[in-house]
Amino acid sequence: MTARDVFEYAVVRVVPRVERGEQINAGVLLYCRARSFIAARIHLDEERLRCLDPNADVVAVRAALRAVECVCEGGERAGQAAGDDPGRRFRWLTAPRSTVVQPGPIHTGLTSDPAADADRLLDLLVR
Repeated sequence: MTARDVFEYAVVRVVPRVERGEQINAGVLLYCRARSFIAARIHLDEERLRCLDPNADVVAVRAALRAVECVCEGGERAGQAAGDDPGRRFRWLTAPRSTVVQPGPIHTGLTSDPAADADRLLDLLVR
């Protein structure tokens, strides 16, 4: 039997008009402390976004989603978060905020393959 470790995940949401509270799911953040793993899987459905707000700034939304990916990847493109451990980056990314790109609540699960579970959750919750 393959060892399974606890993981945490949150859906990344796009809220084009914060005052209205309407949102679409655009990605998943997944963190597994036991494996020192953090990843973002992103899929922006531009048509659905424009249904909520025909004037949505898709370029800016894509840039914000890419920034989430960069923080997960680490390295110099992650900015000040580059030196942080994966858990600290996950906590920063999942902190509540009132911007166009927002994290949903954190949930947990068990995994033997965090990368595969990130892909599975993207298909299940976003696509």
